[in-house]
Amino acid sequence: MVSGVPAVVIAAPASGSGKTTVATGLIGALRRAGHRVGPFKVGPDFIDPGYHALAAGRPGRNLDPVLVPEELIGPLYRHGSRDADIAVIEGVMGLFDGRIDEHAVMPARGSSAHVAELLGAPVLLVVDARGQSQSIAAVLHGFSTLHSGAHVAGVILNRVGSPRHEQVLRQACDTVGVPVLGAIPRHDELSVPSRHLGLVTAVEHGYAAQSAVAAMTELVARHLDLAAVVALAGARVSAPAWSPQEAVGAPVEGAPVIAMAAGRAFSFGYAEHPELLRAAGADVVTFDPLRERLPDRTAALVLPGGFPEEHLAELSANTELRSQIRELAAKAPVQAECGGLAYLMQELDGHPMCAVLGGSARFTQRLTLGYREAVAVTDSALYQTGQRAIGHEFHRTAVEFTDSLESAWAFRAGDGRPVRDGVVRAGVHASYLHTHPAAQPRSITRFAAHAAGVAAPAVRASG
Repeated sequence: MVSGVPAVVIAAPASGSGKTTVATGLIGALRRAGHRVGPFKVGPDFIDPGYHALAAGRPGRNLDPVLVPEELIGPLYRHGSRDADIAVIEGVMGLFDGRIDEHAVMPARGSSAHVAELLGAPVLLVVDARGQSQSIAAVLHGFSTLHSGAHVAGVILNRVGSPRHEQVLRQACDTVGVPVLGAIPRHDELSVPSRHLGLVTAVEHGYAAQSAVAAMTELVARHLDLAAVVALAGARVSAPAWSPQEAVGAPVEGAPVIAMAAGRAFSFGYAEHPELLRAAGADVVTFDPLRERLPDRTAALVLPGGFPEEHLAELSANTELRSQIRELAAKAPVQAECGGLAYLMQELDGHPMCAVLGGSARFTQRLTLGYREAVAVTDSALYQTGQRAIGHEFHRTAVEFTDSLESAWAFRAGDGRPVRDGVVRAGVHASYLHTHPAAQPRSITRFAAHAAGVAAPAVRASG
């Protein structure tokens, strides 16, 4: 049976065209008009979904057919859009841009066009109109005809210079039969601070992020034809919704408490992660390492990625938490990704950290970025030796270990060099690789089982 909440994919010819402003503003404008909006982002990005969540009032989610098998995209979409009546999916880079490999397939795997095709959702192309007028017809013609699976159903003109400019652009769009859904004038009041890995996260930006989302919402509501957008929305998804309960199987007994770091320093996580842990029987409790201690009865710890390098003084000043984590890591499972790995080191840029792992971390000017096909090379609380996963690296920090430790992963870097990444020590699994939990449900059940094993003796002792 073909079904699914109708959606639109907000894409563009290139990065920097204004996708995030339009997508976030559209989510907010539709919500303000009374719609329940499911927000999504194509690719592994953790930052844009935070702004989507503010606009939608519900978690922003990722759709990445590189990190998860493409047959999961439809089910994950249906899961994330439940109780919604429309979904807005922000694309990544240019419409056809995705993972670069030797096969040169079109559209590229993981691209906005790939996801649009998998979902049967129409594409709304955001075009930065600066520096062009009639030539926009050639742009639209090319993007509309290059691949039949990506249906460009309309165009949103962005950064339009004047009423005359808009008129000429609209006439050019008419010549190739692509409807204009709105024309947004040039604006500079919506700037959101950026840093070395992109925009400042919504949770860090606080009230200013809310103000920026409100401004985006107002801009889109004023200049887009929302009724036309809703009329164009559609989806063709035949698979049933993804279920975290079905993915993990029978839950563990005892409801072990798994603490998950959150807040301004550790905000890089996928919405499905706590859902899977809860389905596996865990009691997931979030906490802010900048100012809080570990939750009571913590039997396992998840340290996601984020920007610990931006909050060094506060992280270092929380000496009680650092001591708690050091003690916990000696007896309980700990999963740390990217920023979480740096936090477990003895120090980060000269500031004392948790000292679970011997060595130091430092901020560098070198960006490490890309998908990695990895194999686990050491048994851990998450993976068995030989288990394979596709992950994503996205960092400017580097670590140097003083201890002789077993590696977590082996893979090839973007230039083909063999790499050993991360460490496994007792129950600790720490690496730079971000993986999507929905693609690795076995790791979730394994982690929860280890946590239950830690919690059970504590329960018996207290009883």
